[in-house]
Amino acid sequence: MKQPVVIIGMGELGSVFARALLRSGHPVYPVTREMDMAAQAARLPDPQMVVLAVAEKDLQAALAAMAQPWRDRMVLLQNELLPGDWERHGLRDPTVISVWFEKKKGTEPKVLLPSPVFGPQAALLKQALASIDIPARVLASPDALLFELVVKNVYILTTNIAGLVVGGTVGELWEQHEGLAREVANEVIDIQQHLCAREFDREALIQGMLEAFRGDPAHGCMGRSAPARLQRALTLADEAGLAVKRLRAIARQYAG
Repeated sequence: MKQPVVIIGMGELGSVFARALLRSGHPVYPVTREMDMAAQAARLPDPQMVVLAVAEKDLQAALAAMAQPWRDRMVLLQNELLPGDWERHGLRDPTVISVWFEKKKGTEPKVLLPSPVFGPQAALLKQALASIDIPARVLASPDALLFELVVKNVYILTTNIAGLVVGGTVGELWEQHEGLAREVANEVIDIQQHLCAREFDREALIQGMLEAFRGDPAHGCMGRSAPARLQRALTLADEAGLAVKRLRAIARQYAG
């Protein structure tokens, strides 16, 4: 029998990974918020991997509370994820996947792009997801992972924040409001560069965002979390001393 896999958080994404791993022959042990993590780790101290599938807002608390036996076999998949999010908790080599499929209640996963993944369990995750027809691609380096994480952040934040102004779909955003989208994207990139302490090729990031637009042009811009994403972006900009004039103007407009 293959080694078991722990999945912390059994929402829509957690359920997709559970199905993929079960299909590939791994027993899956779910951990919900009602369960004592330390007690579960004592019962299962040597899993193949521990998939942390909690929401972005719960990530830091979950990493801070992570049971010691599980810390060296983590898989992370949250949006708005950067290396600092796991390094501050002393995690040095997690497997990280930038998820480019959408899963809503009562529907099958909808793939926008192959999901890039890097880390010790990357090949296993790619194989498992392929068993349920979700493509993934294994990255060659930490730098490649960082670029992909920033592309995803630019996509999410740009579409959500611009969507507060114009609504509509990502295809319509680019076709009808390219200027707004570029302004927001560039200010988001300013924040990402500060968080990563390095500069990126801005146009390459925007082209990565556009590839995702083409993957699902009918995808809605503004999710329920858009106002919270804007507020987080402004908080980070304040900490960095960044002007982000367009983001601040959108915040004033949205508040009004």
